[in-house]
Amino acid sequence: MRLITLSLLIATAAAAQTAGRPAVRSHVTTIDIHGKGKRVVVSVDRLFEAPNWSPDGKYLLLNSQGRLWRLPPEGGQPQPVDTGAVKGINNDHGISADGKWFAISAGQMYVLPSAGGTPRQVTKLTPSYFHGWSPDGRTLVYCASRGSNFDLYAIPAEGGDEQRLTMHAGYDDGPDYSPDGKWIYFNSDRSGSWDIWRIPAAGAGPDDARAERITSDDYEDWFPHPSPDGKWLVLISFANGTKGHPANQNVILRRMRMPSAAAKAKPGKIEEVVRLFGGQGTLNVNSWAPKGNRFAYVSYEIIGNAPPAR
Repeated sequence: MRLITLSLLIATAAAAQTAGRPAVRSHVTTIDIHGKGKRVVVSVDRLFEAPNWSPDGKYLLLNSQGRLWRLPPEGGQPQPVDTGAVKGINNDHGISADGKWFAISAGQMYVLPSAGGTPRQVTKLTPSYFHGWSPDGRTLVYCASRGSNFDLYAIPAEGGDEQRLTMHAGYDDGPDYSPDGKWIYFNSDRSGSWDIWRIPAAGAGPDDARAERITSDDYEDWFPHPSPDGKWLVLISFANGTKGHPANQNVILRRMRMPSAAAKAKPGKIEEVVRLFGGQGTLNVNSWAPKGNRFAYVSYEIIGNAPPAR
C-alpha cells in the first residue's frame, strides 16, 4: 500500500471533509468480481469518493473537495479536471460510453468534455442527482426530488424536458442502465426496506406496474451497477435497519448474476465480494472496468477524533 503525502494533498486535507464528517483516510481500491486480486490504487488523508472507471481503462474519475479528479488505475498522483465555474461537485458523476463526456451533479446536472472545460447545464430543476448514462449516449437518468418525493427521471443529454420514470410514494435512488439499454436498475424502499428493483428504460408505467423487485433479504441494498458484459450486478449492502446510505459504516459489496432481460425478474442469489468500512462515497456510481472483470471502490479509515460506527 502506498500512502501519498504530497504537500498539496496534506495542506488541504481538512477542507476536503464533508461538514460534520470526521477526517478520513481514503483507500481507492480495485478488485475482481470474485473478491480476489484486491489492489489499493492510492491511500490518502483526504476524502475521495465514487470512482468511475473510464471506458478506455486508462483512468478513474473521482470527486474530492467539490471538484473532479483523474487517477491512473495503476496508481499515481490525482490530477484535477477543469470544470470551469461549476464547484461543489458531489459523488454523482459518470462518463459517457464513448469516453468523450462527463456528467456531473452540483445541484443541477451538467455535461462537459472529458478533457475538461466549461460545463453545459442540462436540468432546469434542483435537486437533480445524476446516476446513469444510456449506452447510446443520448439520455441521462437520475434521481430527483420534485415536491416531497424522490423518484427517477430521464432527460436528453443535450437538454430538454425531463421525463418522470417512477411514481411510487417510496424513495427511489441510484438508477443505472443495463448495458443493452433495456432496463434501469435502482434501489428503493417501496417494499418497506431498501432493495434493488428494475424498470424498463421507458419507465415503470401506470402505478409503477412494470417495476420488478430484484433483491429481498435482511440487508439494506443500494446502488446497483450492471457490468459492461451484462453478466453481473454489483451493489453495496448496509446492516438491516440502516436509514439511507450514511458514511462510516461497516458494509458489504455483493454480486449477483444479472437477471434475464426477457422474463419477469425474481430475487436471485447474492454473494459477498468484500467487507469494508465505508458507505457514502464507496460505490455511488458505476465503477466497472471496461471488460467487466474488475470494479473500483473506496474504503475509509477514520483519522479524526470520532469513533467509527459499529
